[in-house]
Amino acid sequence: MWVRRSSEGPARETRNKVRSPDTMEDKRNIQIIEWEHLDKKKFYVFGVAMTMMIRVSVYPFTLIRTRLQVQKGKSLYHGTFDAFIKILRADGVTGLYRGFLVNTFTLISGQCYVTTYELTRKFVADYSQSNTVKSLVAGGSASLVAQSITVPIDVVSQHLMMQRKGEKTGRFQVRGNPEGQGVVAFGQTKDIIRQILRADGLRGFYRGYVASLLTYIPNSAVWWPFYHFYAEQLSSLCPKECPHIVFQAISGPLAAATASILTNPMDVIRTRVQVEGKNSIILTFRQLMAEEGPWGLMKGLSARIISATPSTIVIVVGYESLKKLSLRPELVDSRHW
Repeated sequence: MWVRRSSEGPARETRNKVRSPDTMEDKRNIQIIEWEHLDKKKFYVFGVAMTMMIRVSVYPFTLIRTRLQVQKGKSLYHGTFDAFIKILRADGVTGLYRGFLVNTFTLISGQCYVTTYELTRKFVADYSQSNTVKSLVAGGSASLVAQSITVPIDVVSQHLMMQRKGEKTGRFQVRGNPEGQGVVAFGQTKDIIRQILRADGLRGFYRGYVASLLTYIPNSAVWWPFYHFYAEQLSSLCPKECPHIVFQAISGPLAAATASILTNPMDVIRTRVQVEGKNSIILTFRQLMAEEGPWGLMKGLSARIISATPSTIVIVVGYESLKKLSLRPELVDSRHW
């Protein structure tokens, strides 16, 4: 799945099979695990566990990115590290996980993303053998499906992220801003949901939907081709004995950083539309440019890259390992890694 197949198609693959296993081409040729090769039950069970671990590790930086993007200028925080220290001092570790319980529902969208990506890739393969085309179309399609599920959850969790002791930093404020866990946490969620319903009705849960699509569809569509590009370049530079997983793990963060830089301006606008209750992407863009200039479009970029780098490494290594673990038993011995 991760590295492009030869443009010469099946004929080239057939020739590769009859070559000596000691040749450089065979050593560097990654065997792609496709959708039809997987034990789906194992794939989904292991996939949910892996996704949860990733979310726990990167959620604090997602929260920090959201606060940096919404604040006016540098009114509260002067950067990613400054925000981390101030939140930790004011609210403790739990402050870095505000809205996390609600955000875990995006596990559903994660599984929908993976399924849509793999099935779309399989469908496009009937019309094109170009891995760039398959990745571009499948990545964009998967993001469209996932965002349709994620946006309402994001809207609620982002408002929870903006809650600070004794201060109103977002559009809505939880009454009394109570501290605690369990029932209290869900009580805060219910309070935010009620306020959104009162202010905007059901449409409020899809505020910023178009902005989300304009952010994440390009991000997903761009990530996959860049990932393959970097993986191919590294595979040609690495020694033939180098395990595939090494340059895959390096290629993932490089692709994520590239996609983040290209799509961060739309991500800032998306966050402001959702948190501040704005109705126009264009007006939000104009206001941002008037208040903070072009650099305002890059707010939260470092937090985004910091959160994306470890998560992408884990995703790449975890997803490849997940697919290997989920390989149908009769195919295990036929694969060389």
